[in-house]
Amino acid sequence: MLLTITTTRSPEAPASDLGFLLHKHPDKVQTFGQAFGTAHVFYPEATGDRCTAALLLEVDPVRLVRTRGKDTPDFSLGQYVNDRPYAASSLLASAMAGVFRTALRGRCDARPELAATAIPLRIALPALPCRGGPGLAEQLFAPLGWRVEAVPVPLDPGFPEWGDSRYVALTLRGTLRLADALNQIYVLLPVLDHAKHYWMASDEVDKLIRAGEGWLAAHPARARIVRRYLANRRGLVRSALGRLAAAEDVPEDALDRDPIDEEPPVADPTSAEPAAEEAAEARAAAPPVPLAERRIRTVLEVLREEEAPRVIDLGCGSGKLLARLVTDPFFTRVAGTDVSYRAITMAHNALGRALPRRATAHDKPWEVFQGALTYADERFHGYDAAVLMEVVEHVDPPRLPAVEHVVFGDARPRVVVVTTPNAEYNVRYEGLAPGAMRHPDHRFEWTREEFRAWAGQVAEAHGYRVRYVPVGDEDPEVGPPTQMGVFTR
Repeated sequence: MLLTITTTRSPEAPASDLGFLLHKHPDKVQTFGQAFGTAHVFYPEATGDRCTAALLLEVDPVRLVRTRGKDTPDFSLGQYVNDRPYAASSLLASAMAGVFRTALRGRCDARPELAATAIPLRIALPALPCRGGPGLAEQLFAPLGWRVEAVPVPLDPGFPEWGDSRYVALTLRGTLRLADALNQIYVLLPVLDHAKHYWMASDEVDKLIRAGEGWLAAHPARARIVRRYLANRRGLVRSALGRLAAAEDVPEDALDRDPIDEEPPVADPTSAEPAAEEAAEARAAAPPVPLAERRIRTVLEVLREEEAPRVIDLGCGSGKLLARLVTDPFFTRVAGTDVSYRAITMAHNALGRALPRRATAHDKPWEVFQGALTYADERFHGYDAAVLMEVVEHVDPPRLPAVEHVVFGDARPRVVVVTTPNAEYNVRYEGLAPGAMRHPDHRFEWTREEFRAWAGQVAEAHGYRVRYVPVGDEDPEVGPPTQMGVFTR
């Protein structure tokens, strides 16, 4: 696997001073032993105007297998025949940590002023697993100031009808401190690949906080980055998000309803039967719509089917559904409420971004206000539909009857839409321990039978009918990832 770093002459220094920053002399080819292979550093070009450093990592599949735990769930042949020798991954990130250790820390005794200066950079990775497609690479790198070019690698150039593989050729261009660029690559390589080659321990949080200093806390996708980097280990994820919030004085991620990655798991085609391999490659070439987006789309479809143009979002969180409601001409009146003041602030900001600058409250009546679902509130009245999207599982079970009374007994909209996780589907999420829940704030998660028992009892008690709508792809054994109940009075 290959990583190249290119810079050009700047007012501060000739391009060849890249060698000082990396602590690797341009006239030498240097070799470094790794637990799983050998890393080489060399310079294909090194002049005053342009300089390129290359890190080439040769992976020995046998040595790699010997560094892995005996319980690693690999298909036997797949342990030896896989993409790890060729595609950039956590192996390359691990090699970077050893080979460029001083550069990652931003230290250069010979050129301290250059180490602290942003320089023009071009970083290229010709083969990078990207579970999420080129769009994910754009989402992760663009907010950091990079110009991103992520070109899908075809399965076979000779057969274009086969489509693209799950790999991209990634090129980043920008003006950054070299240390910042290297730390971002170090963190985001395993995030894009969504896999790590070694056991995750608590010191991984320290590594992430150290490498993410100055950029990770403010990243719009920080929760997703943390989850993927830490392989969805709930305890590690909570620790990392808490430390980021404390260190950088940013909001905690309690409002992120899906701290595990709810995208359908992608099988490793190297360990699959031929039919499964084709299916895995097809999913990688055309990444599925994220589950959070599918929930919103299904809610909007149901509201249109039920002819409910006046909607209140009970437990609106950061306002993702509200932003779609206010921009859809079908909906004539929109409101959102949440018990969290911070959530209300975030929802206001989301609506401000969603609405055109010329829009006013008179264009479409909308409001966002603070309120608790356990207390009757006149402001909940007068809507065709109420939506509780991923809300009920955050309520303590003894308080559920109060929520039922407020929504179905007092507010009594004609339609109530409730979505909640399907606990049976949790076994399909890699990194989620048996019996664990998807969110640290969840008080419970219902199976399909438990949800239907609750919904049927509520409907009967308050004069509603209820139908059930699956959200996400239905698994033949465990059902859909999200279950929805549509109550009509």
